[in-house]
Amino acid sequence: MTDDWLIVASVLGATLRIAVPLVLCALAGVFSERAGVIDIGLEGKMLAAAFAAACLGAIGWPAWPAMAGAIAVSALLALVHAWACITHRGDQIVSSVALNVIAAGLTVVLGLVWFHQGGRTPNIAEVARFTALFPDAANAVQRWPVVGPLLAEGVLRHNLLVWVTAALVPASWWLLYRTRFGLRLRAVGENPAMVDAAGISVGALRYRAVLLAGVLCGAAGGYLALAQNASFTPGMTAGRGFMALAAMVFGKWHPLRAAIACLLFGFLDAVAIRLQGVELPGLGSVPVELIQALPYLLTVVLLAGFFGRAEAPRALGRAYVKER
Repeated sequence: MTDDWLIVASVLGATLRIAVPLVLCALAGVFSERAGVIDIGLEGKMLAAAFAAACLGAIGWPAWPAMAGAIAVSALLALVHAWACITHRGDQIVSSVALNVIAAGLTVVLGLVWFHQGGRTPNIAEVARFTALFPDAANAVQRWPVVGPLLAEGVLRHNLLVWVTAALVPASWWLLYRTRFGLRLRAVGENPAMVDAAGISVGALRYRAVLLAGVLCGAAGGYLALAQNASFTPGMTAGRGFMALAAMVFGKWHPLRAAIACLLFGFLDAVAIRLQGVELPGLGSVPVELIQALPYLLTVVLLAGFFGRAEAPRALGRAYVKER
């Protein structure tokens, strides 16, 4: 019985840790697309941020300054996307895809040139990473019956970024649905002409939304390099940005529902890790490839099943041209 609770607690803890970058990227997509700007470039911004954080951590920067550097890089890419799509009314999908391609190629090239390790960065020292807040307390309660493993793995072994992300979900809901800024942001994604008629700058609101999305993607990338892993490897985001987009669509562009979908992805990933090498009655050993594909299969199912039925903001993807 104790072993069963340990397994449950381990899966619970892994679910929360794996879901963090997905939640941050899904929130980024919610803010950007609620303002009417398509952002398929979540993956690219997160990858570039992870590379920046790993580089800064590898040369000895502390965790928080390295995280700030990751956010700055992602915000810069977000501004490039905003400049192309809002200022110059470029195609939002093309701009987003271009960011993904640039980030995927540039991080590998710079990694090869700077570190000569096949695109990888050197390992980041533990003092420069986000580690568990209360490891000693977790070890102390681990042996308590039933509650101990759940408390240790589900609460005490997490780093600060996990709890910051958990707080950002209700904070994002409050910002979108209980503040003047959120009301205007949602209005500009539905009827930008009405917002413009009220004397509010449509472009400024969209710029702020896209920049906020860049900050959140930067935090997601920084988490991957400084908390979940200890270095950068080429393509380490592994489609998480697209999973976050699927979660956002499944959650109908709502922060709370999108976060729940991200937890589902995190749970599948955690279970997949646990099932590798397990012998199932009548089936034998579960193929590793099938296990690793589960989160991506769910992404396809959610997009195929809910994209047509989920009602996107009415002005999503439409450049606003002010009437003269």
